[in-house]
Amino acid sequence: MDISPEKLADAYRLMKTIREFEERMRSEYQQGKLPGFIHIYRNQEAVAVAACLDMTNEDYIASTHRGHGHCIAKGCEIEAMLLELACKEDGLCNGKGGSMHIADMSKGMLGANAIVGGGPPIAAGAALTAKTLGNGAVSMAFIGDGASDQGTVAESLNLAVVLQLPMIFMYENNRYAEFTKSPKPDGRIAERAGAFGMPAEVVDGSDFFAMYDACQRAITRGREGGGPTAIEAVCNRYYGHFEGDPQAYRDQDELAQERAVSDPIPRFLADPRAAALSAESIAEIDAAILAEIDRGFEVTYAAADPTPDKLYTDVYIHYEGRLR
Repeated sequence: MDISPEKLADAYRLMKTIREFEERMRSEYQQGKLPGFIHIYRNQEAVAVAACLDMTNEDYIASTHRGHGHCIAKGCEIEAMLLELACKEDGLCNGKGGSMHIADMSKGMLGANAIVGGGPPIAAGAALTAKTLGNGAVSMAFIGDGASDQGTVAESLNLAVVLQLPMIFMYENNRYAEFTKSPKPDGRIAERAGAFGMPAEVVDGSDFFAMYDACQRAITRGREGGGPTAIEAVCNRYYGHFEGDPQAYRDQDELAQERAVSDPIPRFLADPRAAALSAESIAEIDAAILAEIDRGFEVTYAAADPTPDKLYTDVYIHYEGRLR
């Protein structure tokens, strides 16, 4: 796999940005400064970044309730994200989406979704748009292991194969559906997706390079008219289902062992292919990330809330003229 030093730096920057963003979000949330629920993406950074690194704004993704990492990997601006997560007027969705419904159409980020399995039908529609326009774009749906059992996912798999859509089904198998450990062995999700008649593979979701290789095959296949692909990225969920989840349902010794071996960032840096990144460049990237997040929170906490007169805006879309 040929990956340039510039792209390696981008991959590290995005993974580390997701990590620092999430940990800072977690800290602020624990202090009662942020509203609603948040779901932390830690330990799954390599999946989102490998998937989106070579995508453009014309490519689409549909996210899940655990979607901050997907947003950052797809290019959403940190300050605008923070404003949205704090439900401020200048947020990506004018403060009306929050964490579980954040979206940025300008980046092809079609939205996080609190409905389990809600993203694949949306991504399938986007893939049909790309195929109809013939613009070479691809669409990707991020799907949890719990959502893999939903009818909406099965219908989307079937539709994608029948219409040969340029779509990738990215299953993030972190082995827990909310509070229930998955009884399915690793590879079972890919096996079921592959039964619909598309290439499907199982990849170590903590290995950025393995993920990037698999994603490039799938994206190239979609762009060249080869149809859909399914990828099961196996990873470990570092925290609970939501922030504040005590995780009493997890064996703490097993959890500690999983955390010790599954962090994708040190694994990325330890790989010989990342040797092009110097210690100095890594330190510069790290400092810039922390400064950007600090600035984002300063702006966010000083920003205005939506005013009552905005209650009924962004509810309906109005079309000019008549549909023919």
